[in-house]
Amino acid sequence: MKKYGLPILIFAVFEAVAVTLWLTKDNIFYLFNFSYIGFSVALGVFLIFGKHRHARRIVQLLVGLYMLVYLGLICRENMQIEGFWYYLFTGVFEAATIHYAVAKIFGPLLFGRGWCGYACWTAMVLDFLPYKTPEKPRKKIGWIRYVTFAASLIFVAALFLSKVGNIERIMFWAFIIGNVIYYAVGIILAFAFKDNRAFCKYICPVTVFLKPMSYFSLFRIKCDREKCIDCGKCKRVCPMDVDVTDNSRKRKNATECILCMECVKNCPKDAL
Repeated sequence: MKKYGLPILIFAVFEAVAVTLWLTKDNIFYLFNFSYIGFSVALGVFLIFGKHRHARRIVQLLVGLYMLVYLGLICRENMQIEGFWYYLFTGVFEAATIHYAVAKIFGPLLFGRGWCGYACWTAMVLDFLPYKTPEKPRKKIGWIRYVTFAASLIFVAALFLSKVGNIERIMFWAFIIGNVIYYAVGIILAFAFKDNRAFCKYICPVTVFLKPMSYFSLFRIKCDREKCIDCGKCKRVCPMDVDVTDNSRKRKNATECILCMECVKNCPKDAL
């Protein structure tokens, strides 16, 4: 039931969103968009339960490339946080505002930071780098994410206050340049800190939305303490430094779990 039930449930949730947006916005694109993403994520979860080695990577490529190449480059939609601020300032519930509401504001109440593990097109590239698990202690520089968060807001607000012309074209180029900067910074940090997910931990502005909502996530990795032998392997393979042996919501780096399932796959006693 777990192998089929959870993927079906995930697809059903996305399909409900797809149909609701299709009917309320009178735009069939939303039916295709969320049905495709829902199917991709459900497929990935099914493959994970089937112990497919590259299950999560398949989902990352299916969803990440779709959002980066099709929505971003072909449809010219800024799906970064700047696009969210742009539509918010215009007062329109479209594109990036819908994406953020579903994936990064309300979605984490169900799936936590599953977005980071399965759909983020920045992490999609960074996860191919050699440092799958951190080789150095975590730095206390997470405050930088709030600086990048504020900078993105100030950038878009300045465009509106200055009444700049052709703002849509500026937002498209902001998407391209922003992604280039994100990839460059992410790769540099990965090698500097020997940690593929350093960008996610210290720089990414989206985590300002994701972290507080993820605290209440319905889907969480839990530990069966009767089976656990405290070998510490789950902590060593976790890319986000989460103490998954602690079932409380206040566990170490509790809101950082990206549901990558590395701890589950590597537990010698199937305690997770």
